[in-house]
Amino acid sequence: MKRSRRKFTAEFKAKVALEAIKEQKSLSELAEQFELHPNLISLWKREFLENASNVFSKNNDDKRFIAEAEKE
Repeated sequence: MKRSRRKFTAEFKAKVALEAIKEQKSLSELAEQFELHPNLISLWKREFLENASNVFSKNNDDKRFIAEAEKE
């Protein structure tokens, strides 16, 4: 029987990426703990670090977009 593809929330991905960034456990240990492939954890960690600067950006486009969406 074919297994359906799993979907992960952004919160879960962030949690896993932060654990990988801490480097208190190896990728294989994290993979076993979260039942994921180590390559997936590495990918999420890399994406997290690449986009971390967006949190502190001065660009208000995202905030403006959210405000417009909430008005509708």
